[in-house]
Amino acid sequence: MSDLFSYYYFRPRSDTKPEDAAIAIAEEETTGTWTDLKTRKDYVKALDGSVEELHAEGDGYVAKIRYPAEIFEPGNIPQYLSVFAGNLFGLGRLDAVRLLDIDIPEKLACFEGPLFGMKGVRRLIGTDKSGRPHVGTIIKPKVGLTPKDTAEVAYNAAVGGVDFIKDDETLTDQAFCPMDERIEAVMGKIDRAQGETGRKILYAVNISDRADRIVERAERALEHGANTLMVDVITCGYSALQALSEEMKINVPVHVHRTMHGAMTRMPEHGIAMRPLARLVRLSGGDQLHTGTISGKMGHSPEELKRDNEILKEDYFGLKPVFPVASGGLHPGKVHAEISGLGCDIVLQAGGGIHGHPDGTESGARAMRQAVDAYMEGLTAQEYAKDHTELRKALEKWGVR
Repeated sequence: MSDLFSYYYFRPRSDTKPEDAAIAIAEEETTGTWTDLKTRKDYVKALDGSVEELHAEGDGYVAKIRYPAEIFEPGNIPQYLSVFAGNLFGLGRLDAVRLLDIDIPEKLACFEGPLFGMKGVRRLIGTDKSGRPHVGTIIKPKVGLTPKDTAEVAYNAAVGGVDFIKDDETLTDQAFCPMDERIEAVMGKIDRAQGETGRKILYAVNISDRADRIVERAERALEHGANTLMVDVITCGYSALQALSEEMKINVPVHVHRTMHGAMTRMPEHGIAMRPLARLVRLSGGDQLHTGTISGKMGHSPEELKRDNEILKEDYFGLKPVFPVASGGLHPGKVHAEISGLGCDIVLQAGGGIHGHPDGTESGARAMRQAVDAYMEGLTAQEYAKDHTELRKALEKWGVR
């Protein structure tokens, strides 16, 4: 494969033939426009997009469109997106259009990808042999806590058994919880928890910022002891992630949050599916990526989610696999559904499902770990809860999916 192929679902306007609508996408995203051009030269034809396949599906159609590789600037993801996810969403000939997936040729996959990847993160935590799912949490409440109180929440989660702790996507460097002070406070408590438990615990500090400041912010975070960085990739842009992984050459994992993705991914007939976004995160260097849950609070297709997770882990230009993260409305009673549906190569991220436990954060973390242990031992959560008080109380409060 030498060119790039994109796959779109679309519904044409009532007065437009499906084949004409598909052609309109290919033309709009390459060399065409709404009228004939006096400036068009014969040599430009080599850069024309073309409709390779078209078939009916549901109430609309699916088109496979070829974009010549030469129309792309290698390594420039913003420019890639401007082609296969550009002006087509506003085309008048379409009532709806959704980018489903992309096939990128090797010459355009010129990225270094994740530094650690799923296996590297597992080695850091020490689960490369057991293969169990990781348990993570988000500091709650999302914003408002002081650095000292944030660190106390992190400590309780750590001693309770989580492998991973992260900032909320809305917490960066606000006056009520300055980043530098927060990192030092949290990492101090994590060091204490690691000494007490003998386990490695990662804390992802949210360094999301302007493009011209994110590298400097990452350097600052590392100077203050951060052992994982977090980036809101949709709001910051893929270039920010790429700058960290390729230009800065950081030596800690990068956790990627997808905040704002629902504006593009939620509608089944319009926007951009999670799959192409996930592929770009892997190319850009994300080690972990939020993809969704089967049983959580966010809406999406479970079958799409399963395939999204698979593409993060399958062979892809020799790049390391990305660790999928399930997050959004999880609690111990939903652990079995998540693992049985998504497999053990998953980070189970619970915020309220840990900090809302009747006995507090430490017990909530224990309950999540107990739910994972139950699955790994072939037991239901209800069976395991008979001998584990923390899990029993969690199930009594939230139930089982």
